[in-house]
Amino acid sequence: MGIPFIKEFDFEYGKVEQVSPLIRRVVANNPGPFTFVGTGVYIIGHGEVAVLDPGPVLDEHFEALKAALKDETITHVLVSHGHSDHSPLAQPLADWAGCKTYAKNCGVPTAKGELGSADDLGFMPDVKVGDGDVISGPGWTIDVIETPGHTSNHLCFGLREENACLSGDHIMGWSTTIVAPPDGNMADYMRSLTKIEEHNFDILWPTHGAPVREDVKGFIQAYRQHRLDREAAIVKHLKAGETKIPRMVETMYADVDKRLHPAAAMSVLGQMLKLVEEGYVETPDAQPTVRSDFTWKALQKTA
Repeated sequence: MGIPFIKEFDFEYGKVEQVSPLIRRVVANNPGPFTFVGTGVYIIGHGEVAVLDPGPVLDEHFEALKAALKDETITHVLVSHGHSDHSPLAQPLADWAGCKTYAKNCGVPTAKGELGSADDLGFMPDVKVGDGDVISGPGWTIDVIETPGHTSNHLCFGLREENACLSGDHIMGWSTTIVAPPDGNMADYMRSLTKIEEHNFDILWPTHGAPVREDVKGFIQAYRQHRLDREAAIVKHLKAGETKIPRMVETMYADVDKRLHPAAAMSVLGQMLKLVEEGYVETPDAQPTVRSDFTWKALQKTA
């Protein structure tokens, strides 16, 4: 089952667009192999609003957000996770607006010893939020949903009034997301996919690219199956005696832009660590890396 990716995306950099009754979007001009056309910043509500994932510090982008919000009050600046295409502008925007930033831990080790999105060490939220927290304003209510996997501190946000999920990088329409250890964790990621699926949202609004509007549950299931197919391919390589991740990537990702192969290797490492955690694979290294040797433990798993 292939993922029904959505590659078509009509937008204009810096232009505020009303994409639903309660959501507006402004796209930053930071395209790339990991950001697609750029970071989509979401403005939730009218009059008194929340802003999600303000994006990178780019003068034109910051000015575009100021222009879009000059006659409104920003009450909350929300951040899905601390990566450099999501969080750097959060504090400058909050300072300009006179409000606070909200996220899970960023830029520091978590209780589990994970990095906590060290990609943007300059960001630390004013208010730390997690499962069960509710953020609201006039006519809008947002539920905080912890979705570790892409990063240990990733959050999604459910907009009750539209049964919509602002999904950050957890689920994207244009591509799968990177799960790169040690901050990313594939076992956590798979559990978080199920968590979002069980909410039965009508629409997903990712930070990069177009929304997922058609058969959201089926899209998430295809996302999950893609990871399971990758895992089966890894197991096949291991059983054949191929123990090195870079060699696996050459064949498993032969049809993928080679600029993404290093990131793909990290995702394969994440998948491998999941198999190690489950007892199906072993490695002599105490802290496995992409260059480590991995060995299939015979008769442990059928794949």
